[in-house]
Amino acid sequence: MRFIISLLLTGLIIVIATYIVPGAYVINFGWAIVTGLVIGLVNAIVGGILRLLTFPLNWLTFGLISFIITVLMVMLSDSILGSKFEAGGFWNATLFAIVVAILEAIVDRIRGDK
Repeated sequence: MRFIISLLLTGLIIVIATYIVPGAYVINFGWAIVTGLVIGLVNAIVGGILRLLTFPLNWLTFGLISFIITVLMVMLSDSILGSKFEAGGFWNATLFAIVVAILEAIVDRIRGDK
């Protein structure tokens, strides 16, 4: 049940983020949930490998490389989902990742997640 609630909240966060970020677009709420799943899976698998390979550089830049990898994973999800989800380029994907991170932090704070 907790997983389903988390999926629905992630979909809602992605819909809100697409309204805030000018170039971002998702077709509907169902595809927002799928987008959240794809971003999460791509970030966990490909992003995890990239973070492991770039660990020394990530450590030297105080996590900036990790954030850039997250933005690249949003752009990869954009290309995987085709016309169902559009991030709108690197800078819009950067703003999208920032907005999603802030909204997730707010929702986690409200829900009391640690």
